[in-house]
Amino acid sequence: YQPAPLSEKALPDTYVVQISALYKVPVIYSIVSGDEKGYFIIDSSTGIVRTRKNLKLEDFPVVFNVQATDSSDANIFNQVSVTVEVIDVNDFPPVFPSSLVEERLEENLPPTQIVPLKAQDNDTGRNGFLTYGILSGDRLKFRIDEATGILYSTASFDYEEEPREYQIVIYAEDDGIPEKKRGYCTVIIKIID
Repeated sequence: YQPAPLSEKALPDTYVVQISALYKVPVIYSIVSGDEKGYFIIDSSTGIVRTRKNLKLEDFPVVFNVQATDSSDANIFNQVSVTVEVIDVNDFPPVFPSSLVEERLEENLPPTQIVPLKAQDNDTGRNGFLTYGILSGDRLKFRIDEATGILYSTASFDYEEEPREYQIVIYAEDDGIPEKKRGYCTVIIKIID
């Protein structure tokens, strides 16, 4: 048996799976091995397995054995293994060290690196894997490396002829399950003479 993975936030008494033995007389179900930490409980007559307590992600997957025993003869039984996996929930959004960054950029420079923007996400695995993008601002004059979070100019600027200040909103997005989470940072770029 390989039931659907449980969320790490599953509460005690959450349904896991129903074990079912085909036999001519009623059987008694029991967990016989593999569940050393006591995460699961089985109904001896229905074979329904439920969680007994809160789950700790680092203890999973758990593989335990269920035995079905003839109710009138304890010497007649069969066993099956059950593998239960737990999914890490996306707990945290990405966070930039500062929500507002000011940078100066000289006019007449060729396209150049302006500032690295690095967010932190306290989740592990794909829930903590970040990509970066520009939410708003002049996408013709700026771009962000979606893997590294480095902001670049894509053109040169003229202090006399163009705006002297640009505001760009950057986001960092995780690859979380069941939903992705975002963090934001505003970058003010001042063009200097």
